[in-house]
Amino acid sequence: MDTEAATCYRHPDRTGLRCQRCDRVVCPDCRVQAPVGFQCAECVKANQQKVYRPRDLVQSPQLTYVLVAINALAYLPNFAGSSSRYTFDYALIGAAMTRFGEIGVAAGEWYRLVTGGFLHASLLHIGFNMLLLLQLGTILEPWLGRVRFGLLFATSMLAGSFGVLLLEPNQFTVGASGAVFGLMGATFMAQRSRGVNAFQAGGLGGLIIINLLITFVVPRVSMGAHVGGLIGGGLAGLFLVWAERRLPVAAQAGVLAAASAVLVAGSLWAAGQPGLLDSVG
Repeated sequence: MDTEAATCYRHPDRTGLRCQRCDRVVCPDCRVQAPVGFQCAECVKANQQKVYRPRDLVQSPQLTYVLVAINALAYLPNFAGSSSRYTFDYALIGAAMTRFGEIGVAAGEWYRLVTGGFLHASLLHIGFNMLLLLQLGTILEPWLGRVRFGLLFATSMLAGSFGVLLLEPNQFTVGASGAVFGLMGATFMAQRSRGVNAFQAGGLGGLIIINLLITFVVPRVSMGAHVGGLIGGGLAGLFLVWAERRLPVAAQAGVLAAASAVLVAGSLWAAGQPGLLDSVG
């Protein structure tokens, strides 16, 4: 019984891993790479999915590497002791009154919606975010292509910014966590649509739950960025899964761009409002 479970259903003399849709055991020669995970040929044919064979995935996730490099370059001032100045000038904040006058998104500094997402407070902060960005980008970018992946990243980041301004607009916030949480949400939706159990040992579901627990328990962690990014990226991922065989790529990109524009508009409005958590406090 155990021997049968461990051998390929086509090649009994070979061992393999289970198809993530039907649970058949398939050897390396029989399994077919799907956008997320792998399946046996019968499941791919039955579901008429687009097949991603290894030769189709040799293209490196170049945009992911570019995003990591931008974050790394933006962190360099920390080594020169200039992090506080960069935080003051470019971190996300809705509105604050300083001796130089009013600053923040409400004062017309809309660029903070983006620049704040490329700044980090410590090596641990940037290291953790960049590790997740590399892992998730390696999964998502070959599936979506650079344009849609870039728009997904932007949508997730802006959803995180909107969440921050909705909850705590008067707090300086930095980090790519909103975008990373959004990519986790999108990857979760993609895996779920392909029958992958994200809550198995070592799966993405457990990682999301652990990070949400940290978000709500550990002080000085941005709840708005994490939850906002996760919701925004999850909804974007759900849309991309639905649209994969229904809409052309250009239309999908247009919807993501429109969602980003709506999030910018929402953030501009929220920047001038009392924060929900500030009101509670």
